[in-house]
Amino acid sequence: MTKMKTTRRSLLVAGAAALAMPAVLSTPAFAVTPAEIKAKGKIVVGIQGDNPPWGFVNSAGKQEGLDADIATLFAKELGVQVEFVPLEVNNRIPALTTGRVDVLFATMAMLPERAKAVQFSKPYVANTIVLIGPKKDKITTNEDMGRYTIGVAKGAAQDTQVTKNAPANTTIRRYDGDAPSIQALVSGQVQALGGNIFYMQRIEQGRPGEFENKLEFQNLYNGACTRLGEKEINAAINSFIDKIKANGELQKVYDKWMKVPVHKFPESLEGITFTAG
Repeated sequence: MTKMKTTRRSLLVAGAAALAMPAVLSTPAFAVTPAEIKAKGKIVVGIQGDNPPWGFVNSAGKQEGLDADIATLFAKELGVQVEFVPLEVNNRIPALTTGRVDVLFATMAMLPERAKAVQFSKPYVANTIVLIGPKKDKITTNEDMGRYTIGVAKGAAQDTQVTKNAPANTTIRRYDGDAPSIQALVSGQVQALGGNIFYMQRIEQGRPGEFENKLEFQNLYNGACTRLGEKEINAAINSFIDKIKANGELQKVYDKWMKVPVHKFPESLEGITFTAG
């Protein structure tokens, strides 16, 4: 009887292992090097799908924006096609770390906490986190925020900055992405909005002449993101960024989407390394 139980138990364990095996084998391998990306003929890029001028899907269903143009140039540098995966703010890092995408060109502000989860490249663009409020209202200090219901994109840099700087009694409403938070302001669900300097272009389309940038919280730099420890793809991206800075391609992208000179980028940022160790 004991031998029969042991045999039955062994069969059950073996059966479970056999059932699990296809799931393991079907898990896609990460494309961790330029050579592997070239071998499959495309690079899968995580990007924002609703945040002009950074990344958005146009009326024809095509991905556009500053990040899209940079990613397309990088794909050209590798000699492969680019496939875009539009992402919300909250699922950008999970999409990368689980292997759903190869790299992020997704308005990724370079923050020390994020650098614990992903590898940043050198910065290739800059932004400013601001509070947007009614033109008719005087908002000149952090304390003034306490009078308003403020919307933010949940988990984004503006969420962090508004939460950090607003008085404790401030009502902050968090939305799943940039577009829903902007819509909340335009529709009157909130009275003010944490955003970046490019939000006003979209707000003007819905409620022209009513809002303006009120407070500046933080200057940020954006970098491409790869998985931790992926040295070769990180090095390739850094070389590419150096190249487009030097040959004028980055300025062309700036001219198209930002209409300002290319920023002067820092050589280092506290708590962040640009090179995979």
